[in-house]
Amino acid sequence: MGWLDALLGRSKPVKPNLDALFALPSAAVTLQAETGLVPTGLGSVAFRAAEGGAFATLERDVKALLGGRVEESADDYGYTWLLVRRDPDAVGDLVTELHAVNSSLESAGFGPSLLCSLVSFADGEGRRLAVVYLYKRGTFYPFAPLTGQRRDNALELQARGALEGELPLEQDLGRWFPVWGAPGL
Repeated sequence: MGWLDALLGRSKPVKPNLDALFALPSAAVTLQAETGLVPTGLGSVAFRAAEGGAFATLERDVKALLGGRVEESADDYGYTWLLVRRDPDAVGDLVTELHAVNSSLESAGFGPSLLCSLVSFADGEGRRLAVVYLYKRGTFYPFAPLTGQRRDNALELQARGALEGELPLEQDLGRWFPVWGAPGL
């Protein structure tokens, strides 16, 4: 960052660190111990699909790599979601596959179209939580949906407390965007 940027209050955007996703399996153990939430075996990646043959080929290759464990859907905001299914005990494998999707898009030049990745958790009481990775910020945050597009703020804050020190958490609560209807959540 140059002196003019500092003077004008501008900052460089945070560079995403996709390898931070690999901290999720150990964070899942901590989350389970402190909140009782266990992995569901579901994770997803959201991105804005690009026009053209190169993107279509890449998307087809990613889906072929993941085989029958992946489902594609679109949301009301124009984002494409790839939902990956794994055994709930295989969080490491799930994270590896989510990382592969993100890395494939990034290395092909489609990094700016990535929105987020998430891994889902639940408990026997019906509480649900996603640990969301914001690609453009390089940070994680918890999202706990309730019925009627409401959030379980207490659970989100409890999860934040459990995950501090485990993952690079988004400090600006205003950036804890709801991902209503995200596949797998």
